[in-house]
Amino acid sequence: MRIAKVVGNVVSTIKDETYCGYKLMIIEYRDESGRPSGARQIAFDGGQAGIGDVVLVSADGGAANMLLDKEIIADLTICGVLDSCTYDGETSVFS
Repeated sequence: MRIAKVVGNVVSTIKDETYCGYKLMIIEYRDESGRPSGARQIAFDGGQAGIGDVVLVSADGGAANMLLDKEIIADLTICGVLDSCTYDGETSVFS
């Protein structure tokens, strides 16, 4: 699992039936200092995240299936929205 920030969403007029009612979000991974790290990715939203939220992302393909108790194909899944994080003795609060 990695920490990321939601920077956008994906809009689709036509998609597979299993994805109806669920969001795809554009995420940007963050390093331990909170700076962007790597290329932006698209993640399935299992945590009801919104643009600007700091989230926990799982790269396990089965995470979406476990969160929704449904067969969903997703490489990256937002598992939750973070309120705060402590790293190396310093706490960051996300609002």
